[in-house]
Amino acid sequence: MNHETTKKSTGILTLAALGVVYGDIGTSPLYAFKEAFTGAHALPPTETNIFAALSALFWAMMLIISFKYVLVMLRYHNDGEGGVLALTALANRTARGDARWRRGIVTAGIFAAALFYSDALITPAISVLSAVEGISIATPALDNLILPVTAGVLIGLFLIQRRGTSRIGQLFGPVTLVWFITLAILGALSIAETPSVLNALSPAYAIQFAVAHPEGMFMLLSAVFLALTGGEALYADMGHFGARPVRLAWYGLVCPALLINYFGQGALVLRSADAIQNPFYLLSPGWFLLPLVALATAATVIASQATITGAYSITLQAMRMGYLPRLFIQHTSDSQRGQIYIPAVNWMMLAGVILLVIEFGSSSALAAAYGIAVSCTMIITTLLTLFVASKQPGHMRSALLLALVVFALLEMLFLSSNLTKVMHGGWMPLGLGLLLFITLSTWKRGSTLVAEQRRKLDIPMDIFISGTQPDVPRVAGTAVYLTADPTLVPSALFHNLKHFKVLHEQTLFLHVVTDDVPRVPAATAMEFRQLAPGMYNVTLHFGFRQEVDIPQALQALSAHGLQFEDMGATYFIARSTVAEGFGGMQRWRRSLFSWMTRQSEGAAGFFNLPANQVVELGTKVLL
Repeated sequence: MNHETTKKSTGILTLAALGVVYGDIGTSPLYAFKEAFTGAHALPPTETNIFAALSALFWAMMLIISFKYVLVMLRYHNDGEGGVLALTALANRTARGDARWRRGIVTAGIFAAALFYSDALITPAISVLSAVEGISIATPALDNLILPVTAGVLIGLFLIQRRGTSRIGQLFGPVTLVWFITLAILGALSIAETPSVLNALSPAYAIQFAVAHPEGMFMLLSAVFLALTGGEALYADMGHFGARPVRLAWYGLVCPALLINYFGQGALVLRSADAIQNPFYLLSPGWFLLPLVALATAATVIASQATITGAYSITLQAMRMGYLPRLFIQHTSDSQRGQIYIPAVNWMMLAGVILLVIEFGSSSALAAAYGIAVSCTMIITTLLTLFVASKQPGHMRSALLLALVVFALLEMLFLSSNLTKVMHGGWMPLGLGLLLFITLSTWKRGSTLVAEQRRKLDIPMDIFISGTQPDVPRVAGTAVYLTADPTLVPSALFHNLKHFKVLHEQTLFLHVVTDDVPRVPAATAMEFRQLAPGMYNVTLHFGFRQEVDIPQALQALSAHGLQFEDMGATYFIARSTVAEGFGGMQRWRRSLFSWMTRQSEGAAGFFNLPANQVVELGTKVLL
């Protein structure tokens, strides 16, 4: 690839990253600044307070986003993939089998993933609602239309998810580019009228305010944090574009545009304290107000789309890692395998988002619920990175560890400040996160117990191979038995022998493994071993970001000298039902696990098996 082609490719990726990576943080100016002066712990909009808020916001963005995420965190990836689950997998490998560390790492990572869903519900609600609220600024008589219009936009957004985002996504970058340019222009015009606002670039204003009013600064941090809430999304989406385009977009456009707009809002409120009711829209001249509402709504839809897509991705990763049952997944693109649609997640999110809009009713009320989940996730991300960095050599390691400790302390301050909003709506993300953590951990625990029970009941493979199976009659064709443990005979084979008393000429015992990497190279994706004449053990390795397609993967058997005719194969699957037994789980958790088992998609659909070639046999497991 020549230099010009590389530059063009980087430019395209940078433009695309604007929409996907920065959609969340890019819409924060709609509500972040005003919350310092209108929220649950509002400050009077005096010059001292405005300068303190802007100074704290500027330096928080520099330290947490520009330095921690864009400069440091993008270096800590799992084969190019970011996000808390990818980082959890990386830290898990770094632990090198230490059971205590691995248990703590996985628990923290799964809790952060659960909190992500809380954020994924609040982001569409607060973003679209704050954009549509501009209607009341343009035409106060239409104030009663804010909630219906917001609900309509959100319902439309979730309804189109099944069509995929490839066509819509082509507009993301250009629309977001126009959005950031508009932010910068509106802010710059306001700053030009009151250039003294730039004095707030000095950290002295934030420090002096903190010394003089420590309680006020503590409360202010929860509002400042609203400007940082897209940091985790930035890190999670790096795998789509790579670190270089993400950094170019941030330092080249996003960061300057955001800061100029925030300072422009501050300048406006310095000139007129009444503007604090909605400083973002009041930056606009009257003739541009309705077009700005339309542009802001488009930008918030893009931010919401990125969050929804992230929820699909983290659900898929959780399934691959064994923390959720199999759910139906629809692939919406023939060329881009990462573009997926999960109906169960989509409709649950739509119901949750609409309930939030109706329950809270305004972006200011929702802002009280926003931030707690993200700040918890940020702390977990920092601690996991601290663990990974502490195990890696390097001459800059001490400086990096010190910086990560500073980030953790700052984020704990932000979390402490956000916790003051628990009674004002902050209970919602914490409660939902805890509920989802219980759900994820229950499925993992139940799946582990089921595997343990089946290991006690099933016969070891080596005993079966050396036993009576050579005397069993053979029939033509290939039988593929899916097994969770290749050292044990699948229960589906026992049922088959019990009812039909035959074996196939060619029998494959197939074990699917999801590795702690996003993608497994084709050269190492299959392990093959012959157990006896006509009987083979096959292990297929997939990354947690890969689509599992067993018939396609088994085509690689030809490299091992084995003829595999997909149309002539029969896939045998055991489906477990749970019943009360030895008390391995509390009754309520067993009931939850049993319910999740019933909601699980069959292995045939999940593994892309041809439906007319699958035989499913039931087994009962006592827990």
